[in-house]
Amino acid sequence: MGKGCIAATKYFLFLFNLIFFIFGGTIMGFGLWILLDNQSLIAVLQDSSMGLKVVSYLLIGVGSFSMLLGFLGCLGAIYEIRCLLGLYFTCLLLILLAQVTAAILIYLQRDSLRKEANEIVSQVMVNYPGQNKTTEQAWDYLQKTMQCCGWNGHEDWEANHMIKNNSLELYPCSCHNASLPPHNVADSGFCQAASNDWPVYNTGCLGNVESWFFTNYGIILGICLGVAVIELLGMILSMGLCKSVHQEDYTKVPKY
Repeated sequence: MGKGCIAATKYFLFLFNLIFFIFGGTIMGFGLWILLDNQSLIAVLQDSSMGLKVVSYLLIGVGSFSMLLGFLGCLGAIYEIRCLLGLYFTCLLLILLAQVTAAILIYLQRDSLRKEANEIVSQVMVNYPGQNKTTEQAWDYLQKTMQCCGWNGHEDWEANHMIKNNSLELYPCSCHNASLPPHNVADSGFCQAASNDWPVYNTGCLGNVESWFFTNYGIILGICLGVAVIELLGMILSMGLCKSVHQEDYTKVPKY
C-alpha cells in the first residue's frame, strides 16, 4: 500500500473514531437520563425495577468505554501504534458481539419485560397517592402530556385504594380530558366527578407508548445500524492500517 493510501486510511480512521467518541458520549448521556430523569415513564419504572437501573449503569459504562476506545483509536491512527490498533480492533469486535447479544435477549424477553412494566405501573396506581412522590409525579406528567389514562385504560384506576374506599366519585386529575368540562383542574391528585362517567381520556398509556415507538422505529433502527456500520468500518480500517504499518516496518529492516 502506498504512502498516500496509508495517510488516507489513517485520517479516515481518525474521523471514524471521532464519530465513535461522540456516539459513546450520546450513549452515556442516555444512560444518565434514564438514571436521573423524574418526569417520564422511565422514572415510574426505575424505582421498582432493578433491571432498569442495571441497564442505565450498563449504558453509562458502555458509553464511557466507547469514548475511551474512540480516544485510543485516534491515538493509534495518528501515531500508527500497532498495539493500540490491535487492541482497538479487539474491543470493537467484543462491543459489536455484546450489542447483538443484548438485542437478541431483549427481543426474546420482550413479553416478560412488558409484563414487568405492567405490574410496576399497576402497583403505582393502586397505592396512589403514596410515599414515592417522584414516581407519582412522573406518572401524572406522563398521563397529562401523552393524553392517556391508566396503563391499559382508565379502568385500571378503579383498583386504587382511595377511589374504591371513598363515597365520592373520584378520578385522577392528570387523566382529565382537556376538551371536557371542567376546564380548570389540578395536574395531580384526585378530582371529583359529577357522575360515574369520568371526564378522562379513554386511551391507555401503553397504546400511546407503543405508538411512539412505532412512529420513531425508523429513527431508532437507523441509529443502531449507523453505530454498527461505524464499528465495522472502524474494524476494517484499523486492520488495514495495522497491516500497512507492519509492511512498512518490514521494508525498513536492513537485509544482509
